[in-house]
Amino acid sequence: MTTTTTEPIGISNLPNQRHRIASRRTANFTLMVVGESGTGKTTLINTLFRTELAPGTNYAQRHMTQLDKAVEVDVIRAELEEKQFRVNLTIVDTPGFGDYVNNRDCWVPLIDFIDDQHESYLRQEQQPDRSHLIDTRVHACLYFIAPTGHTLKPLDIEVMKRLSQRVNLIPVIAKADTLTRRDLAVFKERIRNVIRTHGISVFAPPVDAIDEASAEHARALMSSMPFSIIGSTQDVRTHDGRVVRGREYLWGVAEVENEHHCDFKKLRSLLIRTHMLDLITNTEDFHYENYRQTQMETRKYGEPRVKRFENPRFKEEEEALRRKFTDQVKLEEGRFRQWEQHLIAERDRLNKDLETAHSAIKQLESEIESMQMAARTQRR
Repeated sequence: MTTTTTEPIGISNLPNQRHRIASRRTANFTLMVVGESGTGKTTLINTLFRTELAPGTNYAQRHMTQLDKAVEVDVIRAELEEKQFRVNLTIVDTPGFGDYVNNRDCWVPLIDFIDDQHESYLRQEQQPDRSHLIDTRVHACLYFIAPTGHTLKPLDIEVMKRLSQRVNLIPVIAKADTLTRRDLAVFKERIRNVIRTHGISVFAPPVDAIDEASAEHARALMSSMPFSIIGSTQDVRTHDGRVVRGREYLWGVAEVENEHHCDFKKLRSLLIRTHMLDLITNTEDFHYENYRQTQMETRKYGEPRVKRFENPRFKEEEEALRRKFTDQVKLEEGRFRQWEQHLIAERDRLNKDLETAHSAIKQLESEIESMQMAARTQRR
């Protein structure tokens, strides 16, 4: 039964109470960026939060990382404060992803990292004291697509399919200023077709049935996905005298916050301004619950999570060591056979010498016996 009161009793003030409670708490938000080296992941992170969160790229170190042939997971933590509200921000970078000729299982470290964060939170929930839970779960993943203008690569399709089952996936087209407006529109449509064909689940902001303006904003965000982005932390001057963040070219300036140039403002709105809580809630209610349900169905209480014993990062080194061991064994077997043949030849020679000595002894014994018989005959 629903009743409507004529005089206010204070129920409508409940959202304000919730706002005050949330303002006193510190929120946790974890953002993962995945993409090949050189697609502008670090620049975009610094552009999003208008601060130097991620350090600049050391190209010598990048070269050494490529020689290692391993996908790493780097974690950057910072605390942001705006209007007395604090957010514990965690950026998860993935250097080395997709940078090699053989990218087999390069997504495994990313999947393991996401599952490890779910496992850590699940372990904390099982403790008697849950008043100080540390939430390190990944709430959003920006997947950077190289601006080739063609379509998604097989590696992109495989990784996006696997990531979309565990995290809120948001595909972005890196360095959109390298494509013309027409080529960018065609490229976006090809990516959407591939996503639909392969059943890749990307994050969709909820559409509010009551607030039409909010619903229209959510539909505009979905129509722009995958977001075309331009990252820049430098201020440049346009031809009309404005100072904006962007990149300066001979033909003009590509502005970061100009919606006619890229979708940076829409991406920032989705991640920070309008749908950060939706990303956190969707992680809690959907991705984490799926992981929790799967783990509780497949293992007993208190048992550790079953992890792969085979580390794909060291497969090539393991195979090289196995080949080296096999070659060494073959070499030693060849040396053993030569030694065995030498021993057999030496044994045969010694046997022949023994037979010769034995024959000489027999002959000497016969001669001695003949001489003894001759001596007896003479005595008689």
